[in-house]
Amino acid sequence: MLVDSHCHLDFPDFADDLDGVIERARAAGVGCMLSIATHLSRIDGVLAIARRHDPVFCAVGVHPHEAATAPELTAEHLVRLAASHPKIVGFGETGLDFHYDHSPRDAQERCFRAHIAAARQSGLPVIVHTREADDETLAILREEQARGPFPGLIHCFSSGRALAEGALALGMFLSISGIVTFKGATALRDTVRDIPLDRLLVETDAPYLAPVPMRGKRNEPAFTAHTAACVAEIKGVPPDDLARQTTANFFCLFNKAVMPEQGRDHPS
Repeated sequence: MLVDSHCHLDFPDFADDLDGVIERARAAGVGCMLSIATHLSRIDGVLAIARRHDPVFCAVGVHPHEAATAPELTAEHLVRLAASHPKIVGFGETGLDFHYDHSPRDAQERCFRAHIAAARQSGLPVIVHTREADDETLAILREEQARGPFPGLIHCFSSGRALAEGALALGMFLSISGIVTFKGATALRDTVRDIPLDRLLVETDAPYLAPVPMRGKRNEPAFTAHTAACVAEIKGVPPDDLARQTTANFFCLFNKAVMPEQGRDHPS
């Protein structure tokens, strides 16, 4: 079984096809999905999907693009949200995005640190988004780890080797998206080759970043299989071994998640 450790099943792209998306994921061997909130206003919708579909878990948080719209966000609020339902297994996505700067950088940092504090308080992992902010992201992670340990991962890892090594040194995991299959991603593939297998996860970031050979199409969790096959080739391991290890890594990191009963959905 594979796990898509990061997707956005509440996005409008899937509104008319969600049941089909989940069935195609199962058929492709993707038995579990983590659907990620990008804003407090989306949490109810994200959780509703997880409640309905047994293979789906969710995370609650505020994307760095939206940080300016959540000035009152606190770690305590996030912890209360996570405690409200067993399907909520992590915080995020959060972090720094200096490519678009849709929110001021100080607002992004404040929001990022609130999510980290929630992870420290609860033991649930923080899901980190970083774009064109490797040094700043790593500096915050190091400062916060010095205040007390917390679990987490860098999602959609496509940054430089320094961030990979720094995150690994802090005990974090790295999740690999379809970017690793792109023709121009030679440096990323070289870095992935050196990441320990017991620190790797795979994801789609659906509906974005469809991997080769699906590039140009709407991404969906079933396509995790293409990314996983590429990572297995890079690592020189059989695809089944890669699937077993990345799935074990997911349930180790997201330790509130319980392995779903295959083939079962419920309306609760």
